[in-house]
Amino acid sequence: MADARQNNRDFTLLFLVMLITGAGNTALQSVLPTLGRTIGVPDSVIAAAFSVSAAIWVFSAPKWARRSDRDGRREMVMLGLVGFVSSVGLCGIVLTLGLHKVLGPVVTMIAFIAARMLYGIFGAAAPPAAQAMVALRTSRKERTKALTMLGSAFGLGTILGPAAAPWLVGLPVVGLAGPAFIFAIFGSVVLFFVYRYLRDDLPTDAGHGAAVSYPSIGGAPTGGSVTAAISPQSKPLALRDPRIWPWMLLGLVMGHAQAMTGQAVGFLVIDRLQLPLADSQQAIGIVLMIGAGAALLVQWGLIPLFNLEPRKMVVLGLAVAAVGSALTGTASSLYGIATAYAIACVGFGFTRPAFTAGASLAVDRKLQGAVAGRVTSVNGAAFVLGPSIGVGLYEIWGPLPYYLSAVILVLLIFYVLARIKPLEPLGIPTRER
Repeated sequence: MADARQNNRDFTLLFLVMLITGAGNTALQSVLPTLGRTIGVPDSVIAAAFSVSAAIWVFSAPKWARRSDRDGRREMVMLGLVGFVSSVGLCGIVLTLGLHKVLGPVVTMIAFIAARMLYGIFGAAAPPAAQAMVALRTSRKERTKALTMLGSAFGLGTILGPAAAPWLVGLPVVGLAGPAFIFAIFGSVVLFFVYRYLRDDLPTDAGHGAAVSYPSIGGAPTGGSVTAAISPQSKPLALRDPRIWPWMLLGLVMGHAQAMTGQAVGFLVIDRLQLPLADSQQAIGIVLMIGAGAALLVQWGLIPLFNLEPRKMVVLGLAVAAVGSALTGTASSLYGIATAYAIACVGFGFTRPAFTAGASLAVDRKLQGAVAGRVTSVNGAAFVLGPSIGVGLYEIWGPLPYYLSAVILVLLIFYVLARIKPLEPLGIPTRER
């Protein structure tokens, strides 16, 4: 019973880590279109601001994942939170100076990108450590649900972030930069609780590759010993390893499709609805909240209900997301944009957990830290060029990123059917590998 309570507490803390980083980043993302046009920065520069940190994230995530296998994952979770708090706090300072004309538009964006680089370097330490912690405490049968629930924390954050942003932009002095300061404070609070209460998985004899044994999340039996081998001599998992490469390529391409459509939707709302900049933030927040809520409904309700294996989940999600993306390109009212974007997010609500779980289930337990690093790296890679491509296509023709995304998602369905084999049924107990 004590182990079950400790595991539940640990999972809650990891959930909060993902929640606060998701909410903070999405709140900042939701105000950037309005903020950029207020300062006088081109839309494409706003999109590129996140691309630099994402590019750094791609290379830093596997590095931190390997280090977590050696030094323990609690340390990496805290390092990621420190990176998040430092980054959003500095972003808030820079944007405030830009809004008050202390810094010019070009200097503001250069300083903003530099602040985001902190998140790319250090923030990437937390997600793979959290994913590995959860994967190592669950059986194959439980893992898809557990990883989906952990991933849903980010989805919940994408609701809370845009929901809070319209209230926070009214703060005195800081204005549109308000969300950055508030979420830096929230991140600091979560960091304290992680430091105080999260158990480490570092073995006593780490230098000799000792192992740590865990009960599953919630204390449910796993059908076998759950052992996490932590060794400083563990070999990196190659990106082109045939066990995970089909999932990595799938995650990279569909991640770009999601990033393209998501980054452009704020500009779509402003231009399609012809709203004054002062009134646009509320409409953007509504669209992002409804989309995130739709994804969360899938992850909290439909995935546990149907208990599909990852391959079926991803095919279903790709089909639904393609329909939603195409409809978003044609929508012209707030209701139409919000509904179409929500349909797309329902699809992505299936595909993201399927990608994470599929990659995790493709390898054995000793490689969970390495595969978590690869998954986190691929997720970041989608935001290196995806946002800039999406906004660039949007500047050429408004519906273009949405129609192109729909075509890409349909083609991915055929790729999945041809290249990815079904995994063992999740509802049947299997021998732990």
